[in-house]
Amino acid sequence: MARRCELSGKAVLSGNLVSHSNHKTRTRFLPNLCNVTLISDALKRSVRLRITAAALRSVEHRGGLDAFLLKASDDELSTNARALKREILKKAAAGAAA
Repeated sequence: MARRCELSGKAVLSGNLVSHSNHKTRTRFLPNLCNVTLISDALKRSVRLRITAAALRSVEHRGGLDAFLLKASDDELSTNARALKREILKKAAAGAAA
């Protein structure tokens, strides 16, 4: 399982821990990933995602999962989130046509 956010694309970074004596030790900085269940209003079902805490705040700020996915670009979304976005767009198009 990749340590990458499904919505924002945030991943593992590497760098140095630098002590007071300027001794450098290599380390990995991991994203704060959370397993969450979000509800899609358009699809009328819940979706399980592995996202960062910052992305969860962004989803709430933008007004829900559907609004976040419609505004997000495809290149930063995971394949699972891209498929979800396509489903939401199809549902919206079908609702507008009817």
